[in-house]
Amino acid sequence: MGESKSEIRKLIPKSSRPPAGAFSHGVLVPLPGADLLFVTGQVAVDKEGKLVGENDPKAQAEFVFENVGRILEEANLSFRDVVKAQIFLTQIKDFPVVSEVRNRYFAESKPASTLVEVSRLVREGCCVEVEVIALRLH
Repeated sequence: MGESKSEIRKLIPKSSRPPAGAFSHGVLVPLPGADLLFVTGQVAVDKEGKLVGENDPKAQAEFVFENVGRILEEANLSFRDVVKAQIFLTQIKDFPVVSEVRNRYFAESKPASTLVEVSRLVREGCCVEVEVIALRLH
């Protein structure tokens, strides 16, 4: 059965590593007058499952935001459509370098944001995780 405009779509971009569990990289929810996208928290793991920039918050932030961008594109959205962002850091001292990267991607949208320090992320060596919600009115 084909997908209609009113069906929820699970997004797994071809350029991304397939999920290692029961989740999707993004879930696109069509609503009357809008499309709403929830993007799963992204960490710096490449398509082959290799960690990118171990314990390097700037390299990981760059990689993670590029990944988020690919998921947004898969839903025909962009960073301009992001309305909420959550950023998780394993060390709050990394805020300035991660914020520099973040600010480039959100220069136009200026989404509501939360940034918190956490004790660990899903994979050893990961120090940055980003999840977003995007909305496009039509």
